[in-house]
Amino acid sequence: MPPSLEERVAYLEGKVEEHSRGYAELREMIIHLDQKVDRFRDELSNRIYALDQRLSSRIEALDQKTSKQFIWLVGIQIMVLLAVIGRS
Repeated sequence: MPPSLEERVAYLEGKVEEHSRGYAELREMIIHLDQKVDRFRDELSNRIYALDQRLSSRIEALDQKTSKQFIWLVGIQIMVLLAVIGRS
């Protein structure tokens, strides 16, 4: 005997309830994943900022070193120039 209308409606109601639970679980999983992505983004941003700070300090130190070497080079060239002029 084919299922009655009430049985068919009850079956469909059960299926709809299953789908609703599934969507609720899916929503919670998406929220959890979104939170994990946010934490990862913050952590990555902090790491990039720290790396930028380290790199900036190293570049600044290298710039100072290069400036000192340039000053020494110019000083040596001036001394050589003065020695050549003084010899003439």
